[in-house]
Amino acid sequence: MSGSHRAPALHQLAVPGHTVLHRLAPQAKIVGLVAFVVTVAVTPRHAVGVFGIDAAVLGSLLWCSGIGPRTAATRLLVVAPFLLAALLVPFVAHGPTVDVVGVSLSVEGMWAAWNIAIKAVLGAGSAVVLSASTPLPELLAALERLRVPRVLIAIVASMVRYADLLAGQLARMRTAMVARCHDPRWLWQLRPIASSLGMVFVRSYERGERVHLAMASRGFDGAMPVLHERSVTRREWAVALAPGVVAIVALTGWLVLR
Repeated sequence: MSGSHRAPALHQLAVPGHTVLHRLAPQAKIVGLVAFVVTVAVTPRHAVGVFGIDAAVLGSLLWCSGIGPRTAATRLLVVAPFLLAALLVPFVAHGPTVDVVGVSLSVEGMWAAWNIAIKAVLGAGSAVVLSASTPLPELLAALERLRVPRVLIAIVASMVRYADLLAGQLARMRTAMVARCHDPRWLWQLRPIASSLGMVFVRSYERGERVHLAMASRGFDGAMPVLHERSVTRREWAVALAPGVVAIVALTGWLVLR
């Protein structure tokens, strides 16, 4: 009964659609994402206007992807731990302070918190756009076309394939523990949980060996077969790189005019 409330699996993150972003070649989207995120990462924290432009670009991408504000906000919750950590920085950082509603906060700490928060949101938002507009198999195939080592691609593909299986196995083991009147919830009850995790690790290792032998017996050579080879047009490269170019131009203009 609780299945309808579960978070989407890693291979179910893509949202069906026919937008411009959905039609772009996945390797172009990956390169565009890297360009945008790297530019955001190297942007100085005092460049508030540049971050505003980057946020506007990200908002446009989210709107063009058609995933909806609720879905985008839900997936952006992944950065909540970073935002909570950023909120603590102004209270513990050193340097000049300023009173905000009667509370003394470090100026450097406030800038550091802003830096962490804005870059985390922009980076995670970019990843949300990519994952929502591109099915995972296409992303893996695009990584291979971009000459990412095949071993890494195989590891990621296997991890995604069996993440739900392992989560389900842990849930069944916990259900079995609860059925036997043991429901560990406190720190001093971690021993059964540690034993369960160790058992899952052993079973995962054995399953990995069996899967590898099965794939090798079927002629697997370390690369997934490409069913639909697709070339990237200049227009697709231009569209995919546009957000990164806008971010670079905004950062360059700020550095020149400051």
